[in-house]
Amino acid sequence: MKRKKKPTKKFIVFAAILLIIVLIYMGNKENDEREKTDISNEQAYEPEEPKEPEELEKLEEAENPEESIVELEIEEPYEENPGSLAGVETPDNIIIEKPEAIDVLVNKTRTLPASYAPEDLVTLEDLPTVLVNPEVNQLRSPAYQALKELFNAAQEEAGYYLYARSGYRSYSTQEALYSSYVENHGQAAADKYSAKPGQSEHQTGLAMDITCKALNYQLDTTFAETEEGKWVAENAHRFGFIIRYPKGKEHITGYNYEPWHLRYLGTDLATEVYESGLTLEGFFEQENS
Repeated sequence: MKRKKKPTKKFIVFAAILLIIVLIYMGNKENDEREKTDISNEQAYEPEEPKEPEELEKLEEAENPEESIVELEIEEPYEENPGSLAGVETPDNIIIEKPEAIDVLVNKTRTLPASYAPEDLVTLEDLPTVLVNPEVNQLRSPAYQALKELFNAAQEEAGYYLYARSGYRSYSTQEALYSSYVENHGQAAADKYSAKPGQSEHQTGLAMDITCKALNYQLDTTFAETEEGKWVAENAHRFGFIIRYPKGKEHITGYNYEPWHLRYLGTDLATEVYESGLTLEGFFEQENS
C-alpha cells in the first residue's frame, strides 16, 4: 500500500504568499470603496447657513405673558368722533397732530407720527428699575417727577416698594416688539396685548409699566391682588396717573386688563377720570358729547 505524500515546504510557502496577496487585494478594494463613499457624502453635504443673531432683545419677554392673555370677544370697539380731538383723519385711523399734549389720546384709532419723539425725556436716575435697556428707563420730565412722588409715597405711607419696568419706547422699538409678538403668537393674539407701532402710549413718554418684588419684578394681572397693586389702584390719581387699561373694559380699550400700566395725565385730569369710573376713551367721549 502506497503512503500519501505530505505537502512540500515550497507548496506551503507558495500557498501562504498567494493568500497574503489575495488579502492585500481585498483590503485595498475595501479602502477604495470607503473613500468613494466618503467623497460622495462630502459632495452631498451642504452645511447650514449660519443663523443670524437675534436683532431684537426680548426686553419685554414677560411684559404681557401669554399665560395671562384673556380671550376677548370684541363686540363694540370704541370709535372716537374724529372731530372731538385734533388729528388728521385717514381711512384706518387718525394721525395725531399734537402728540406732545399731556392729555393726548393714543389708541387703535389714533396713531402717533412715526417721527415723534418727546423732547423732554429724562433718565429715571432716582427710581428703582428692572431692565438694563436705557431706552425704557426714560419718561418725560413731568411724568418722571410724578412717578417719583408716587413711589416715595407708597414707601412712606404704606411701606411698599415699587419698581419701574418699562417706560418710553421709540416707534422703531415698538415696531420690532410688535412684529416679534405677531411672529410668536399670531396677530390676533398680539393685537390684544401689544400695540402696533405708533399706537403705543409708551411712545408718548407718559406711560410706565410698574411691578413689585412679590411678582419677581415681572408684569402680571395678579399685580392687582398684591398689597402694592391695591395701593396703586387707589392712589395713583393723586399723583396724576390712571390705570389705563382697566378690568372689564377690554371691549372699549381694545387691550387686555393691565393693572401695571400707568398713564400720566396730570393730577386734575387723572382725578376726574378716576372718579368718573370711565376709561380715557369713555371720559373724552362724554366730555365732547
